[in-house]
Amino acid sequence: MKAFRGPKVWLWRWRRNPLKRRADTMEAWVLLGAWLLTLLAGVLAGLAAARSVEDGLARERVEWHPVVAHVIDRAPGSAGVKSESSDGERVWTRVGWTVADGSAHTGQARVPAGSRAGTPVTVWTDPQGHLVTRPATAAEAHFRSALIGGLVGLSAAAVPFVAGLVARGRLERRRMDRWDAEWARLGPQWGRTAG
Repeated sequence: MKAFRGPKVWLWRWRRNPLKRRADTMEAWVLLGAWLLTLLAGVLAGLAAARSVEDGLARERVEWHPVVAHVIDRAPGSAGVKSESSDGERVWTRVGWTVADGSAHTGQARVPAGSRAGTPVTVWTDPQGHLVTRPATAAEAHFRSALIGGLVGLSAAAVPFVAGLVARGRLERRRMDRWDAEWARLGPQWGRTAG
């Protein structure tokens, strides 16, 4: 198909040309609008999502803090078992801790296998004293926010991009329908010869 089109001319829809149709100009504006909206939506949504994630993770780093808890029930497993990780095997068991206001809490936490009752372990809690995971470091937070911002940006950019493709497809169909109607009207006259 490219052999019949000739060389590609940049911005041909924007140049003056007596053969340029109104549909070509409309298609140029639709494409320009779709690309601008795609770029704008992707960048703004990505930046907003990245900032939101970064702020949330920074707030967790400030509000969540480590607390020394004590194992309540002996942890299952053997204390001497080591896995490939440097910490050894960790299992879930009940632990208890006291928060700043003096109230006692219990919950499930991962501790070294075979830990005896009363063994101190470090757990992370939120301001209400509930167990949480260790907050992300600044580097981890930056990576997560960049990754999530990129994914949200791509997802947001897909909406105007697809809408532009749909609009361009409709314009193309409309143009082809007009050409078909013109051909149906003028095509039979091409076979006639003066005679």
